[in-house]
Amino acid sequence: MSDSPSRPFHTAWEDIENVSYQPGSPQTGSASYRLAYDDLEFVMRDELRSIRLQLEIMKPDLILKDHNIHSTIVLFGSARVHDQHSNAKRVSDCEQALAADPENPVLQKNLQTALKHQERGHYYEEARRLAHIITQHSIRSYKAPVVITGGGPGIMEAANRGADDAGGKSIGLNIVLPTEQSPNTYTTPEFSFQFHYFAIRKMHFLLRAKALIAFPGGYGTLDELFETLTLIQTQKIKPVPVILFSRDYWTKVIDFDFLCEEGMISEEDKQLMQFVESADQAWEIIQTHLSD
Repeated sequence: MSDSPSRPFHTAWEDIENVSYQPGSPQTGSASYRLAYDDLEFVMRDELRSIRLQLEIMKPDLILKDHNIHSTIVLFGSARVHDQHSNAKRVSDCEQALAADPENPVLQKNLQTALKHQERGHYYEEARRLAHIITQHSIRSYKAPVVITGGGPGIMEAANRGADDAGGKSIGLNIVLPTEQSPNTYTTPEFSFQFHYFAIRKMHFLLRAKALIAFPGGYGTLDELFETLTLIQTQKIKPVPVILFSRDYWTKVIDFDFLCEEGMISEEDKQLMQFVESADQAWEIIQTHLSD
């Protein structure tokens, strides 16, 4: 029995240590004899999907509570936006490859894309700077919001990097993809989580969110942005600032005025988001919200 008077029953770990799976008999050697929670093959059955969903909800939730993290500021954005040094190298590599085969349309396209990414490289620096500012605030103030990202490369890396620059901690919610995505090296290791289910991952982005900043991005960023806007619009969550970085980018990607003209959203729905062009502007909005 447990030595603790408040815990008369064995812990799960103690039971695993006490039980014997040695094939001393056909019964103890059978897979059916394994404790259910110690039987990976059983836990991975399709019928136990709901249990695995619950575990993905509970694991990050419990760990963050253990570390007294009660609020976050979410930074979304493209995994393809890199720092200026990486951008310059990509452009140089593409130029060299094209010089060897000038008529190759694939190499021509690669160079165009690399140049476009270089043009957008300042978003990386602004995300890094904003996360640095947020983290400086969180270090000085108990229970202040902690930066949270998708834990991958690009804008996500920039934000985790900014928090690390400030000497603070940050959270990364990585996702299992067909092409492996490793967590960026700036995420605080004990807050580097991995998910199977996109839906649960997105829930964790918003569970503690005090603000959401969406930098330019693609399908993944759009998915996360629209889920947030929908939840606020339908009053499934309390309103939080939704800050879109770069009016020029977002108004080209999404014609909010057209949606309003067509009656698909209301004028009030357009007010659910605010546009900024710098980390300082974003921080000013966040500060105002946090002080309310």
